[in-house]
Amino acid sequence: MLHGTASAEQENQSRELKRGQLSLFKEVLMTRIAPLDPQTTSGQAKHLFDGVQGKLGAVPNLIRVLGNAPAALKGYLSFSAALADGGFSPKVREQLALTVAETNQCAYCLSAHSFLGGKLGLTQQELADARKATAVDQRTEAILKLAQGIVARRGVLESTELKQARQAGLTDGEIVEAIAHVALNIFSNYINHVAGTVIDFPEVSLSNECASSSCACD
Repeated sequence: MLHGTASAEQENQSRELKRGQLSLFKEVLMTRIAPLDPQTTSGQAKHLFDGVQGKLGAVPNLIRVLGNAPAALKGYLSFSAALADGGFSPKVREQLALTVAETNQCAYCLSAHSFLGGKLGLTQQELADARKATAVDQRTEAILKLAQGIVARRGVLESTELKQARQAGLTDGEIVEAIAHVALNIFSNYINHVAGTVIDFPEVSLSNECASSSCACD
């Protein structure tokens, strides 16, 4: 009995230690690259912040972190704006972003794009499906599967994967556009991974499932 009690206490202490270590890890992550304060920022970053504020009504933490390098922020916003004029609908762009965020295990982007996708009218089922690169619409699913494969395999796709995308009706132009969206989202995912960006959207938990065939965590 004494041995069993001691073992239980040790297990509890171990769990508490792990929780403490996780809390410390999260705290360290949150301070790795500090987000700028739009109220005290000046120069080009301030100008870019004001533009985002005017469009969104707020300056998300990702943008504040990117503000540390105004050239990077300007490039991100310009690339995003250019792709917004492309052939993918706003809903498909959000679905693709969710696929990439889940595959890259980026909690910030998963939360942000779940919120933004919901605002555009994506249902909870559609949001959940997008995380798994599935969709009711065949063309949309082909885009998501392509994006998932690009991320998971670092762009080294099999010829069969491109063939499947084309069989689903995607043109070469749409394939290139999908790659561009993947690149944009990988950029934001990696910024958040390195910076430990604090989530300022309704938080969505990452899936516990991380199969090597559909995850870029390895």
